[in-house]
Amino acid sequence: MPTDTRQFEAARPYLSKGEDAITTPTNQHIGAYKAAGVDIDAGNALVRAIAPLAKATARAGTTASLGGFGALFDLKAAGYSDPILVASTDGVGTKLKIAIDTGLHDTIGIDLVAMSVNDLIVQGAEPLFFLDYFATGRLDVETGRRVIAGVAKGCEIAGCSLIGGETAEMPGMYADGDYDLAGFAVGAVERGQAIDGTTIVEGDVVIGLPSSGVHSNGYSLVRKLVETSGVAWTAPAPFDSAKTLGEALLAPTIIYVQPTMKLVKAGIAKGFAHITGGGLTENIPRVLPAGLGVALDAEKWPLLPVFRWMAGVGGLPNAELARTFNCGIGMIAVVSADKAAQALALLDGTDGRVIGHVVAEAGEERVRIANAATAWAP
Repeated sequence: MPTDTRQFEAARPYLSKGEDAITTPTNQHIGAYKAAGVDIDAGNALVRAIAPLAKATARAGTTASLGGFGALFDLKAAGYSDPILVASTDGVGTKLKIAIDTGLHDTIGIDLVAMSVNDLIVQGAEPLFFLDYFATGRLDVETGRRVIAGVAKGCEIAGCSLIGGETAEMPGMYADGDYDLAGFAVGAVERGQAIDGTTIVEGDVVIGLPSSGVHSNGYSLVRKLVETSGVAWTAPAPFDSAKTLGEALLAPTIIYVQPTMKLVKAGIAKGFAHITGGGLTENIPRVLPAGLGVALDAEKWPLLPVFRWMAGVGGLPNAELARTFNCGIGMIAVVSADKAAQALALLDGTDGRVIGHVVAEAGEERVRIANAATAWAP
């Protein structure tokens, strides 16, 4: 059963005036604390609401029960003999503002998990457990429950345990209704089996896995473009009339753990790149050895309608699109040319496709995208 190590400012003991001893707060003290903006009862109610959500994410290796001060995880019970731990922490940026402004809180937690676990798997590490940090000025139990339910859902998709977290109610730090999120994930890979891209050579194939939309980067620009467009969050999305603009832009980040781990376990993945801030042109070189680049063909995958719409609203050139957004590709995998068919078979059902190949690259432009002028035309 996973541990919920969630602590509340409101739940911490008091030090009585003029004494060194820790004493239990009186009802008067509790009322004063609540009047100051911190609600102990709300914090306890949230813990009760999310306990079954955390429990549902249990996996092999989770050892502690709910209510501890720290969360324990047994690597041996998880099946590892000589593991290297891999850790990642992230947030979801100003995508949070859209969730807050629209009141659509149910999937932002999936984004939070995705941003960390997708960074673990690029090194061949299996995500094992996750902890979240939820901070707000005034704790609304239902909003908190919806957010953490999304975190739990993300953990289920990723196959990792939600073993703890922190909820901070901090009046005066956040405007009414605002909250912030951060997450921390730990994974493991057996010693000597980490993926670092060092075996990538010229001629290797680049496979792209599609994104669901903007994912969780570039939302300061997204929000500015929405403001420029004059389209309300509750209006039909200009690029997807079946959803409101708010719903469409809150499409959760895809969690790529299951498909990419298939390539890892088959021993055919040479490198991965999670396409986050910096888009295609900044992220792919992070996995390439010096002297190598990639040649991509924009006609090999569809530019999602949301990117075409934003480019039209903001007059964004293709180079800026590729440097800011994922442009429809959320994860890339590099494999040998003779393993491409096997890789695509393992990725069946993901719409993974070959989008380019590795080339010798002497200049600074290490990611070249051919045919963007026609494939990404308005």
